[in-house]
Amino acid sequence: MGIQTIFDMCFNLLGGLFIFLLGMRYMSDGMQTLAGAKMRKMIGKVTDNRFTACLTGASVTCLIQSSSVTAVMAISMVNAGLMTLRQSIGILLGADIGTTITAWIVSLKVTEYGIAILGIAGLIYLFGRSERVRFHAMFWLGLGMVFFGLTVMKDGMEPLSNNVAFCNAMAAFAPNTYWGLLRCVLVGSLVTAVMQSSSATIAITIVLASSGNINFETAIALVLGQNIGTTITAYLASFGMTSASKRTAYAHILIKILGVAFVFPFFYLFIKLLYAIMPSALSGDIAKQIAFSHTIFNIIIIILFLPLVTPLCLLLEKVFPGHKKKETPHLTYINSRFNEAPTLSIQESFNAIVKMHEGIIKMMDSTTIILEGKDYNNKAYEKILHREEITDNIQREIVDFVSNLMRSDISMELVDECRHQLRIADEYESIGDYINVLVKRYGKLQKSDSSILPQDIEKLLKLHERLYSYLNMIGTALKDNDMDIMVRAKAESENIIKMAKNIRDTHLAAIKDNKTIDSVFTLSFIDMVQSYRKIRAHAFNIAEAICGDK
Repeated sequence: MGIQTIFDMCFNLLGGLFIFLLGMRYMSDGMQTLAGAKMRKMIGKVTDNRFTACLTGASVTCLIQSSSVTAVMAISMVNAGLMTLRQSIGILLGADIGTTITAWIVSLKVTEYGIAILGIAGLIYLFGRSERVRFHAMFWLGLGMVFFGLTVMKDGMEPLSNNVAFCNAMAAFAPNTYWGLLRCVLVGSLVTAVMQSSSATIAITIVLASSGNINFETAIALVLGQNIGTTITAYLASFGMTSASKRTAYAHILIKILGVAFVFPFFYLFIKLLYAIMPSALSGDIAKQIAFSHTIFNIIIIILFLPLVTPLCLLLEKVFPGHKKKETPHLTYINSRFNEAPTLSIQESFNAIVKMHEGIIKMMDSTTIILEGKDYNNKAYEKILHREEITDNIQREIVDFVSNLMRSDISMELVDECRHQLRIADEYESIGDYINVLVKRYGKLQKSDSSILPQDIEKLLKLHERLYSYLNMIGTALKDNDMDIMVRAKAESENIIKMAKNIRDTHLAAIKDNKTIDSVFTLSFIDMVQSYRKIRAHAFNIAEAICGDK
């Protein structure tokens, strides 16, 4: 084989591979935009039900064309305290099934139409006026690039099939013994770990098999290793995160290794089983046979581990215990791999905003305890300070993430969502500040020379309860994306304003009849009432943002 032939073959392989990967990215971006709302809804409603979580993981991975990104998403959400380890394992198991769609796409015998699909989709993408039409075209453009990239790789590897030295090397590399099988698994793992893309290595495996350079058994052995190698991305993403998120990464690795270990001793029986259950329609089509085998292997993993999610969680918590000091969850979306899925990223930041709302409600609960005079050891006040700090941190992280996301190539719909999230996060942070101010004013009021009148406290508690219900109403609308919230929010907002004014005016009128009330007491009391009005105003702004008002 001449030097020129080797150079041509290498350039064809690399060029075809990167065209393939770019096509996968375009397909993912187009699909995410078109199915973004449904995908966000699925991620937002993941529960502890292992079957639901598994279905969600499979669906999301089919849409974004990357189990690695799904795994990073799960780890990131666990790290932020937005998902439990149990939920994340269900997501990971589902991702194992979802990722097999790539092999099926690669196995389609339509590679010769890649240029035609590229030409038509590219024309629509360049001259389409509607954003939705252009994202439809982006999906088909990506599909065309996938097929074209496979064609280039296949043509580049054609000289290898006639090369005696390469054929002999492949024959020695075949899994005819357990030692040969282990070598195949290790090579598949290492190459996938280096490339950090099982889609790419499976595509190369299918191209090698289709061109006759490797046989079916070798391809399946490589696929087993590729299933292990793909876990490296999630493992790297877990660096610097909480113990819970690291357990999610370890769960991903453990499931794959145990799955391969289960099949390894019975590999030759597994091959016979595949031939026995393989549909006759796949006979003679090695590409589809590999895709089928990849799917069956991951179905076996789900059958093995889905019933064992709880014991697996307990094992991971025992083997990898957390720090003795309580860890603070952090949002960790600033990850280059995670930016491949902006629709999932924006859902994570939305979940963080929901967490801000829950923190505000807890601050209001602690304020109730203080106003009722039950905070004897200042524990409620300490909780408010702690919650305000958490709220500030979440808001700061949301601003960092959303700002970075807006600089990337995303749809106008996601840009608008980013703006609304920035506004809502800012409003919740301001509410937290005013709750803190409110409690400080109350502490100052208690230290004044004037005694607090029971009727004043009673009125404040009623106003507090009204605001509490108002915030809960806004929070429910936020979670449900209730676009009709404005009518109720506006009506209740006006009622709260009237109530606050009445409390203020009544107190000012009472000063004439009670000479013991000094100016410090009056200023503190009115500042508290004003703080409630400010909280009301920021809550109303959140309602406006939910409805899309600017």
